Amino acid sequence: MEIPDIAAQEMNWSGWGDPALAADLPEPVRGLLRDLLGVREPARPAAALGEVRLAPVTLAEPVLAELGGIVGPDHLRSDAEARVRHTRGKSTPDLLRIRAGDGSAAPDAVLLPGSHQEVLAVLDACARHRVAVVPFGGGTSVVGGLAADRDGFAGVVALDLARLDRLLSVDPESMVADCEPGLRGPRAEHLLAGHGFTLGHFPQSYEYATLGGFAAARSSGQASAGYGRFDDMVMGVTVATPRGTMEFGRAPRSAAGPDLRQLVLGSEGAFGVITSLRLRVRPAPAERVYEGWRFPDFAAGTAALRRLAQHGPLPTVLRLSDETETLVGLARPAEIGGAPGGQGCLAVAGYEGTAQDVAHRRAGAAAVLSGLGGVPLGTEPGQAWARGRYQAPYLRDSLLAAGATVETLETAGFWSALPRLYDAVRTTLGAALGPVDGPGDGPGAAPLVMCHVSHVYPAGASLYFTVVTAQAADPVAQWEDAKRRVNAAIVEAGGTISHHHGVGRDHRAAYATEIGELGVEILRAVKERLDPAGILNPGVLIP
Repeated sequence: MEIPDIAAQEMNWSGWGDPALAADLPEPVRGLLRDLLGVREPARPAAALGEVRLAPVTLAEPVLAELGGIVGPDHLRSDAEARVRHTRGKSTPDLLRIRAGDGSAAPDAVLLPGSHQEVLAVLDACARHRVAVVPFGGGTSVVGGLAADRDGFAGVVALDLARLDRLLSVDPESMVADCEPGLRGPRAEHLLAGHGFTLGHFPQSYEYATLGGFAAARSSGQASAGYGRFDDMVMGVTVATPRGTMEFGRAPRSAAGPDLRQLVLGSEGAFGVITSLRLRVRPAPAERVYEGWRFPDFAAGTAALRRLAQHGPLPTVLRLSDETETLVGLARPAEIGGAPGGQGCLAVAGYEGTAQDVAHRRAGAAAVLSGLGGVPLGTEPGQAWARGRYQAPYLRDSLLAAGATVETLETAGFWSALPRLYDAVRTTLGAALGPVDGPGDGPGAAPLVMCHVSHVYPAGASLYFTVVTAQAADPVAQWEDAKRRVNAAIVEAGGTISHHHGVGRDHRAAYATEIGELGVEILRAVKERLDPAGILNPGVLIP
């Protein structure tokens, strides 16, 4: 995998990543969108930064002054640009709203604390003054995780953890590292590489997301087959809450009661603010090899992945695109608009480690894959996937600008349930999104729905869907209706409402169904105990 260098650019306020990398779609691709999906140019161009409509700041001056006194006046910002840049996340509805100039969810101010004690003091002050607090890492949430409820609060502040960005220590004997939560993925890898280690955590948000965000959203990186999910890496955690400090994780494993780290992992800032993490690290790999395999259909490819997941040898990266995603070429986003992906289903297997380990696992996996109908394609498809790994979100921005609604969603289930889950999501999206009449003068068409197996386990796997459709007159309402329907379909088909994106606001109702009434009561009880005033990310996670 080609791992990006340290991302120095500020995140695009109305799109993904580095604004310099945004590009218009080639005309042949626009033509295909018009002909196949009925996509037409948006009626209005996207708003400029200065055109975003913001509500007046509602926080009283004495409260702002008190908060500024805690973090330092230079680390409190209430200017329009700072507020816009901390508005919502990077889901398609988030981007559609901000591109339309809707900044109604913007915080009143942005605070940048410099220590655990400053975070504690901010939370204490905000609880006393009933100010809602949205913990903010890289701003990459795609489930509505950064838009707090305002009702009943004196105002809203974004608590940006960018100043808490140090690698505190490395214990090479235990292979653990203590890190602050504001470290972005590339910076963390750079610092750990100086000690000969890696986290091995490379989700698609890697360039801009933070370690604290990975933990708070229970993130899973593309190399999770080899390195594990991020929650597997968290050995210890320190959390600031309105009631004080929580510290969990004295040892790698313990039988001393329930593992309270799990209260924090996946909590999305609703229970507290992560201020430090003790993370398991691995030796930096000496070799990385990625290769492609072709399977005749999705069922055959899924069976092959299951065989490796259950009996090994397991690659570090293992993924499989369905027939539609393979044909369109979305598995290789750097080449969209060029040659089509081809027939059948494309699988990518990647290996990281010592040269001996890579060679051993690669040979063993090849024997399994070829024995189950896989055709080796060599390293070029795997290298192409690696080159385009972080470009797909830029493609989404280009499609939005062209008048298409494009969004992703993911779920997971046991192997025996995957076919039903796969069919349920595809059928529901097709019924919910098409055909529709777009804002232009052409007819709508059925949506394009693509899928890949993104993460595998002995008992099951994650399915990651991408859907492209013509924008309706109200594209936000269009997607929100489809999302409600597909959430219900996922629960009905026996899948989890999220494998690695989190709950946020978008999955909250379906999450309540998934965990049941008593589960909801437990979450509410924890929330009341840790955050009696309810100031932490209100409206997110807790049904």
